[in-house]
Amino acid sequence: MPTVDDIREALRGVMDPEIPTISLVDLGVITNISISPDNVAHISMTPTFTGCPAIDYMRDDVRRRVGEMGFADVDVQIDFDVQWNSNRVTEEGRKRLLQHGLAPPAPYEGVLELEVLNNTPCPFCGSHSTVLQSPFGPTLCRSIHYCNSCRQSFEGFKPI
Repeated sequence: MPTVDDIREALRGVMDPEIPTISLVDLGVITNISISPDNVAHISMTPTFTGCPAIDYMRDDVRRRVGEMGFADVDVQIDFDVQWNSNRVTEEGRKRLLQHGLAPPAPYEGVLELEVLNNTPCPFCGSHSTVLQSPFGPTLCRSIHYCNSCRQSFEGFKPI
């Protein structure tokens, strides 16, 4: 019989549909996993943003992946009680964001200031000589930057 750890490991293969180099586990979207005595897998997910357009797709992908493990049923709940924040991204997830060409969010404590977006290192050359072009990227969780060193535009994953 699969365990909670087996489910978590299987979910490392479920990638974010908008950033296919990072799993939902490493993005910090999977917030709880349990198995009830009647062999039902219960998974809670917290979207990065309340209006995340990919949440239904992610829920279906999680249900499909865990369903392949032989459970009687798979219950996937979207949990808005647990607030997602960028500190939930694992160290592996930060590497995966870089691999995708996205500057990973800096870990933070306390109050988050917009100024943190002005100190986003370039994911291509590592330079800190970057400029915030727009705090609004193609999705709510990204911002757009320009690197003065390698002269490339890039997206940053917002610390929130």
